[in-house]
Amino acid sequence: MSTAATSGNFRPDIEGLRALAVSGVIAFHFGMTSLPGGFVGVDIFFVISGFLITRHLQQEVARSGTVDLWRFYARRARRLLPASLFVILVTLLFGYFILAPSEQQFYSKGSLFASAYMINLWLIRWTVDYFAADASNNPFIHFWSLSVEEQFYLVWPALLLICARLRPGKGGPFLLLALVAAISFALCWYMTAVSQPWAFYFSPLRAWEFAFGGLASMALPQQWARRFCFSPALGWLGLVLIASAYLTVTEEIPFPGLIALVPVLGTVMVLLSGAHQGAAGPKCVLALRPFQEIGKLSYSLYLWHWPVIVYAGIVEPELSVVDRLLCLAVTLLLSLFSYHFIENPIRHNGWLAARTGRSLGLAALLTGAGTTLAYGSASLAGYSFDGEQRQIQQSAERKSAAREFDSACVLEREAIQPKACAFGAAKPEKTVVLLGDSHADHWSTPLKKIAENNGWRLVTYLKSSCPAADVPTWNGVLMRNYSECDAWKRRAFAEIAALKPDVVILSQYSSSYVRNGINFVSTHQMDVRDWAKGIKRSVETLERAGSEVVLLRDVPVHKSYLDKCVARALWQKRSPSDCDTPRSEAVEETIPAAERKAALETHASYVDVVDLFCNRTTCPAVIDGKLTFRDRHHIATPYAESLAPSLERAIFGDRRVGAFQDRTKSNDDPVKLQ
Repeated sequence: MSTAATSGNFRPDIEGLRALAVSGVIAFHFGMTSLPGGFVGVDIFFVISGFLITRHLQQEVARSGTVDLWRFYARRARRLLPASLFVILVTLLFGYFILAPSEQQFYSKGSLFASAYMINLWLIRWTVDYFAADASNNPFIHFWSLSVEEQFYLVWPALLLICARLRPGKGGPFLLLALVAAISFALCWYMTAVSQPWAFYFSPLRAWEFAFGGLASMALPQQWARRFCFSPALGWLGLVLIASAYLTVTEEIPFPGLIALVPVLGTVMVLLSGAHQGAAGPKCVLALRPFQEIGKLSYSLYLWHWPVIVYAGIVEPELSVVDRLLCLAVTLLLSLFSYHFIENPIRHNGWLAARTGRSLGLAALLTGAGTTLAYGSASLAGYSFDGEQRQIQQSAERKSAAREFDSACVLEREAIQPKACAFGAAKPEKTVVLLGDSHADHWSTPLKKIAENNGWRLVTYLKSSCPAADVPTWNGVLMRNYSECDAWKRRAFAEIAALKPDVVILSQYSSSYVRNGINFVSTHQMDVRDWAKGIKRSVETLERAGSEVVLLRDVPVHKSYLDKCVARALWQKRSPSDCDTPRSEAVEETIPAAERKAALETHASYVDVVDLFCNRTTCPAVIDGKLTFRDRHHIATPYAESLAPSLERAIFGDRRVGAFQDRTKSNDDPVKLQ
């Protein structure tokens, strides 16, 4: 992505590989579904970087017997920092006009970590938060791979220098790198199954990809490599592996893990084959002018493409093919500008190159400038908050009753031991249990209020991404079958049976588990018939324990994150109604029909809650001056609290569908946040 070979060792096939890598990444991010695995272009970059850096360091050791670490870091600083800081500056500037103040504050943190080349560490924590802001709107998230590269550059030259001094000419560096590769790969494979964000973002778990490139570089001078690895056929096989990864790897496959070997080994094969002196092999294709021009711009293209497509998607959520082509043109123009006027002039500046201290001073200056810009952007956004902006933020951030009582009331993914959280009277007339996932959690707020008003007791059994229906599920964060959910559910059913509650209320994010025409989550979504059978099994299990069961219909799913959309609308002096979603695009009918039938076949009551959020044509973002959802489908707590009277009437009084007061009848009129 960022490492260039010296002119005397320039290999056009490597420039062509860079073009393949960055083209795959851009195609993936720009929504080219025919290349679902385009994101593995980053892995190609990692291998190339490991190959070129190791080759350069080996040559320096061969010439001088040592490595000038400070000079190496100075060259990296001139190469990487100016362009990245320029992109950060422009992205922050445009963000002031496009993003709401709350977003500006949050993403300024991202720019700070990006400036310090540590954003990958920030993202590890961020991505494991179920309620974290959506990644698709973070204009700095792509800096994670640059952070991983910089961390590799910081460590590997020093290790190579130490090894060369301890075991000069005895294969010590090769053995060291092979050991690093083996350990890193084993841990990466393990962590992909256990905690995928760590495997994806943590640089030690990605070190094996750089190491594979380094091992290929070290193998080139060896006689065995010249005999077996310089075949053009090897290069063609490598391109086939890269192409197969682009065409078949998807976001739903646990990655990096074992599957990352496909693009990594493919890249190694192309690199080894390219050392062949003949004209045959993929090098003749990769050396073509289009590949060379794209490869030359690869670093700039990578830096610019993501903020361009993110901001375009915010301004125009439904990007057409023409819109995406325009984004590509803008990316290319910005890349040409930064390459010719920022990247190359500073990289080849004779005054800076003459003394190492000058380049290191530039590095310190640019890093300091980046962190200062980030802090300044966050501070400026803080001054932009008015009453309405703050109200939106508070509505989105306010915890549900269960989470406010104890964050552990909603179990994290790995937990299997149920935690019962109780609210209301100690000696109640009626005990009500709420069971389900985060969509059950947002109902804990009005149900707590109902319990307290009536002298009842509410007990919650909640677990993230775990439905109340007795069905096996796939977890998209863990990237595997969600066995912890099954274990938790068995124990929760047993505890509820022992508790003998009067009523058990089931709620879940149904459309995320079941295939439907409104909310595509993953290819692992199940058939609606299997879902209905799972609902029946859960209801029958609870009814055998003597409890009455109420099944709540799931809430609508909006097109956009309402907290951000409404905040942006107000910031840009637009109406919050711009964030409304047509009912036909937010409300799914197939799953509720199956759930109603399952309830009818048992003795459960089915309560339809959709009219609390939608009128006949629209699901408004703001109702009665309150933000309805804190994201796309989790009810904002202040609005959930206001639903207590209607919910009480529907569940414990008149349970007919449509029994709610029409809270949305006037929402076609202009609204104002309270």
